[in-house]
Amino acid sequence: MSKNGVGVSSLRKEDDRYLRGRGEFVGDIQLPGLRHVAFLRSPIAHGRLGSIVIPDSVRKQVFLATDLKQVAPIRARSALPGFKASDQPVLATTKVRHVGELIAMCVADTRAQAEDIADAIEIEIAELPVVSDMLAGREDGSALVHEEWGDNLFLTTEFEQDISPIVARAAASVTRTFRTARQSMSPLEGRGVVTTWDYRLEQLLVYSSTQQPHIVRTGLSECLGIEHARIRVVAPDVGGAFGYKGILLPEEICLAWATMQLGYPLKWLEDRRENLTASTNCREHHYTITAYGDASGKLLAIDAEATVDSGAYSSYPFSACLEAAQVVSILPGLYDLEGYRCRTYAVATNKPPILP
Repeated sequence: MSKNGVGVSSLRKEDDRYLRGRGEFVGDIQLPGLRHVAFLRSPIAHGRLGSIVIPDSVRKQVFLATDLKQVAPIRARSALPGFKASDQPVLATTKVRHVGELIAMCVADTRAQAEDIADAIEIEIAELPVVSDMLAGREDGSALVHEEWGDNLFLTTEFEQDISPIVARAAASVTRTFRTARQSMSPLEGRGVVTTWDYRLEQLLVYSSTQQPHIVRTGLSECLGIEHARIRVVAPDVGGAFGYKGILLPEEICLAWATMQLGYPLKWLEDRRENLTASTNCREHHYTITAYGDASGKLLAIDAEATVDSGAYSSYPFSACLEAAQVVSILPGLYDLEGYRCRTYAVATNKPPILP
C-alpha cells in the first residue's frame, strides 16, 4: 500500500526540534542592540487622566500619547447598520477605559530596568463611574464609556418575525435566563513582539506571537501611515493562542513606532499579570429565552434577547459586535422552528475588549 496520498497518516514535523529545545519563539529572538519595553498601565477601570510626572533622569526613555500624535488610533470597522466605531488610542490620551490600558511606554536595556522606570512615574487619574455590568450599561442614565455616543451600545441586532399566531396556539411556554462567565485566555506563552528596522530593505520588520500576521501588517500600515510593502510581519513558533493572538495589539504599534524613531530593535513580552488583567476576554453573555411548544412537546418558536459584554473598545479587525451578531444566527441551532425572534445588544463596559 502506498505511503502517500489521501487518507494516509503524516508524520509530525515539528516535535523533534521542540523536544530538543530548538523552537524559536518571540522570547528567543535576540538582535544586536536590542532594548526592552515595559508599559505603565491604568490601575483603575475608568478615569480622566490628569498630570503625569516623569523623573528627569529617565525622561528620554519614556513615551506618552503626546509623543505619538502622528499615530492613528485603532479603529475596527463593521458594515452592520447602526454600528458605532470606537477609536482606541495606542496610549491613553484624556481617559482610561479599562484596567490595564496603556498610559506610557518605557524603554531600557533590560525588562527589569524598564519596569523600574514605569514604577517611578507618578500619575493622577480622576476616577469616573464604572460600567461593570452589561445590563446596567444598557439602561438610561448609565455612566458612559464613550460620552460622544450618548449610550453604551456598539450595536443592536434584530431578527424580527411575527410569532404571535404561534404563541396564541402554543400549549406551553418556558422562560429561562442564562448567564455565561467572562473567559480569559492563558496560553503558556503570552503575547510578545520584537521590532527592528531593516536598513538594507528600508522595511519595518516585526516578529509577533500572532495567529494573523497579515492582519497585523494591515493594521500597522493604517495606524503608522506607511505602505504595506514596507512592513514585514513574521510569526515564529507560537506557544498557544486560543484566539487572543488573532488581533492587532496597541503594544505592536507602540514598538513599531518607537523602533522607527529610535533606530534600534525593541522587545516586549507579556507577563502573566498583564495577561490576566489587561488582555482581551470573551463570552460574557446574558440571555432571556422563551420557548413555545405544542401539546406533544414539539418546539414551535423561540423568542430571545441576548446581551453581550463587549468591553471598552472594538478589537481590530473583528469589531466588538461579532459575538452579538453570531448569537442571532447560531441560537436556533438545528431545530425545525416555525417562528423565531431575537434581539441582541453589544454593550460597551469598562473592561478589556473582547474577541471571537
